[in-house]
This record gives sequence, C-alpha cells and structure tokens, in this order.
Amino acid sequence: MGVHAIPDSILRLKNIGKTFHHQGAALEVLKGINLTVHPGEFVSILGSSGCGKSTLLRLLVGLDIDYSGEISLGGKPVTGPSLKRGIVFQEHRLLPWLTVYDNVAIALKNATVSAAEKKDLVQQHIELVGLKGFEQAWPHQLSGGMSQRVAIARALVNRPDVLLLDEPFGALDAMTRAYLQQELQAIWRKENITMILVTHDVEEAVFLADRIVIMEPNPGRIKRILVGPGAHPRDRNSAPFNTVKRLALAEINGEDTSKGTHQTFVDFNRLGAVRLSW
Repeated sequence: MGVHAIPDSILRLKNIGKTFHHQGAALEVLKGINLTVHPGEFVSILGSSGCGKSTLLRLLVGLDIDYSGEISLGGKPVTGPSLKRGIVFQEHRLLPWLTVYDNVAIALKNATVSAAEKKDLVQQHIELVGLKGFEQAWPHQLSGGMSQRVAIARALVNRPDVLLLDEPFGALDAMTRAYLQQELQAIWRKENITMILVTHDVEEAVFLADRIVIMEPNPGRIKRILVGPGAHPRDRNSAPFNTVKRLALAEINGEDTSKGTHQTFVDFNRLGAVRLSW
C-alpha cells in the first residue's frame, strides 16, 4: 500500500447542476449528477466533446464553486482548491525556468514539512514516475511524455486523497499515450490513490478504470456507468475488453444496448455500476 491511501476519503457528488449565463441567456451544462467514488478506485468520465465532463472536473478541483448540489470529500464540503485534490491537465504546464526537480518541489512551497522531508518527497516522486537521473533537466530538454510524468509527480507530491486528470495524454502520439497509460496504472496500483480521469478516448477509459462513467450532452448528465473488464493489468485484445469497449462506444453513439445476456466482470454493483450486455 502506498503513502497516499486515505481510508475515509470517499468522494460524493449529490445532484450536481451547473448553468452558465451569457448576455441574459442561461445554458444548463450539467444536470442531476450523482456519483460516489471510493478510496483507491479508478473512475473514468467518458463522453464526447461538449458533454460537460471537463466542467465537472473543474467543480471537483474547486476552481468553480458556482453550482447547485453538494460535493464532499471525506465528509467535508468542497469549497475551493485544496491540496487534497491534485490535478493534471492536458498541457503539462511546467515552468520553463525551473528544472525537473524544482518543478516538482514548487508544489511543496507551502507544505508544513521540514526541508529534509520536502527533499525526500520530491526525490521519491521523481523516481515514482521513472525520471531518476533527470532531476536537473530543463523542460525544453524533455519529450512530451516525460513532461507529463513530471506533471504527475508534481500533482502527487503533496500526497492528495484524489488525483484528477483532465485528458493528460490527449496531445501525445499513440505509442507514447499507450506507454503512459501503463505507467499511470502502475502508479495507481502501487500508491493505492483514488484517480478520476476525464477522457474522450474509449480504449483509454476501458484500459484504466474500475468504472466508466458515460456522459451525454444537452445538458451534461450521466447516461450509464459500466464496470471495467476484469482485474488489472488488462489485455486490450481480450474478448471481455473489447466487449466493454464496444458497449461504451454504442452508449456514446446512442445505440440500443438493452438486449443480450448480462454478466458482471467486477463486483462494483454496490457502487452503482450496471451489468454489461452483449
């Protein structure tokens, strides 16, 4: 078990709604979002562009508190940004005038730990993402994949209860993306941290997540929650994997998935997941 495991860090979303107002017009972008995420769970939020998934992530981070409903972590309301919720964006957002080491260390600027502890934490997380030996490298010397690994280390160094990821591999080539998906999964399994990934990549969602939350637009709401295809690590070429992938695609495309034999690959029904059909 990793250092990030927090036994009571249940994330709850209750009847979440969000409306934007522009020039006197109201646009409802989220409606009736209800979800419970348990400690150590990996949840993917999947949907097409415009379904509100990134808006929902902003609410979870605490960057936007103008919404209806309730969001709580460990029983405490989310009222703004907090070190308990780390975030990784699609762009790595590294500071170009800082080294890899200092880009990770800056996240601990206000941490109430000793200088020695900060040094140990930074080194530990650089090694966690496989960048030992690159501590003094500059961002311009890194590949896109390496830069995202630094961003992940920076998000984890404060030991948050939940790591939120907003399409972190979306700008990378297919080979690098697949490699970093495996690396992220290895970090999740080692550290036992709760992760919530926003993505429009169906295969990525099915490969990584315990549960796949499929959203639909106008307004953004949860259409269905699917259970991942068995234990990790997963074989992308297996029949169960491709069954879940096809079902997720069908849900996104609005196809009828109500027919067929039911089977559950993982016992997450108590968390609100539906049984799979094929």
